[in-house]
Amino acid sequence: MFGFTVATINLHNRADHWLARRHLLVGQLMDAQPHIVALQAISLSIGQATWLARQINSRLTGTSNQPYRVIQAPRASARHRFEGVGVLTRLPVIYHDVLALGFDGRVAMRVNVELPAGAAGSRRQSLDFVSVHLHHVAADRDARLEQAMILVGRLNDKRRVPLQVIAGDFNEAPDGPAVAFMRQSYRSAYAEVKGRDPLATFPTNLVRPPMDWAACLDYVFVSPAVYKVTSAAIFLDKPAPDDDTLYPSDHVGLLVGLEV
Repeated sequence: MFGFTVATINLHNRADHWLARRHLLVGQLMDAQPHIVALQAISLSIGQATWLARQINSRLTGTSNQPYRVIQAPRASARHRFEGVGVLTRLPVIYHDVLALGFDGRVAMRVNVELPAGAAGSRRQSLDFVSVHLHHVAADRDARLEQAMILVGRLNDKRRVPLQVIAGDFNEAPDGPAVAFMRQSYRSAYAEVKGRDPLATFPTNLVRPPMDWAACLDYVFVSPAVYKVTSAAIFLDKPAPDDDTLYPSDHVGLLVGLEV
């Protein structure tokens, strides 16, 4: 049996005081030190995820290239080629690929990671970890449903790996069709521990002026082969000590403990 932690966070690109909030993000990620993190809304033009990994690595080990590495991919759209999704991991990577989801170039990043000997009852086992960011227009529920169907179909078509974790910003509340579709084949890790999904993961107080609505948009889904969800919590949710409007992002993150 192997226990590890996974997480997800929408970085909110370089918007809303990135230079001020980035150190909150680094500090709170270091406090949690998840084994693997799904990242969405990465600003590729400023090397946002690479900077994040180097900062965490330097503070943990004094070197910029370990224990975490970043694998990322841009959206497949000329308009959005400087935005992407990615994975920050300290688990060994076997391979990775990009899954096209359509709708203005949305993509998912799949990273297959190696688990230690003895995990899942095998001498050598791997896990597919997927970072996803679905279509953002609130009214386009059918578009997100189609993206979820494409994603699940591709993950379970060729080279299917039984152990799967799909994490990210689904841009949809728990009662939406894309989330309902995901529940047909996967378990919501947070709901499995807490009895329900979070009341809200967006927005934080970073968003100004304050919004008149809030919702759970972020999820960690696990396949049936994942033995147990041991913990689930919201994190990256602490404001700056001297400014209660400065948060790591406009979303909070989810932090989940798993056993395989």
